[in-house]
Amino acid sequence: MINVLFFAQVRELLGCSKLSVEPSAEIHNADTLREHLARKNDKWAKVMASDKLLVAINQELCPWDMVISDGDEIAFFPPVTGG
Repeated sequence: MINVLFFAQVRELLGCSKLSVEPSAEIHNADTLREHLARKNDKWAKVMASDKLLVAINQELCPWDMVISDGDEIAFFPPVTGG
């Protein structure tokens, strides 16, 4: 199972903080997971289409083509700002 977490504005927009996704041949990297989630409905499609969306695998920021495996923790979040 792939554990998917959503943080900050992403969590608020989706109304969901986490879910589990069954690994499959279709979902092999962070980008294909994002595409899979975008198919849930229009709200998810809009959030997943954001060019500002960031992804981390097992708590490390990574590129969208990073391979994911069963048991990984994938986190989606907006850019972090501070001041």
